[in-house]
Amino acid sequence: MRTMMLVCLLGLTACAGAKGPATPPATAEGPCRNNGLDAFVGQKASAETGAALLKASGARTLRWGGPGMAMTMDYRPDRLTVSYDEAMVITSARCG
Repeated sequence: MRTMMLVCLLGLTACAGAKGPATPPATAEGPCRNNGLDAFVGQKASAETGAALLKASGARTLRWGGPGMAMTMDYRPDRLTVSYDEAMVITSARCG
């Protein structure tokens, strides 16, 4: 069942057609913190910005969310979700 869900999500992501920025490797081991993340709104989404977001938030993993991209609604305290628009500009950054 889990494999089937993953295949379905990958298929939906492929249909979106947009390629997001590279996801940098994890730099922290703890829960994510939202404090200070608003400063990244308006910046270009990139691997470098992703690394700075991970460092600022303390999150272990980063998930990029592009326009029209399907995402799960599960909450993970160690994950940072960053959304960006068609111009690759960050529109939100939040833990979970």
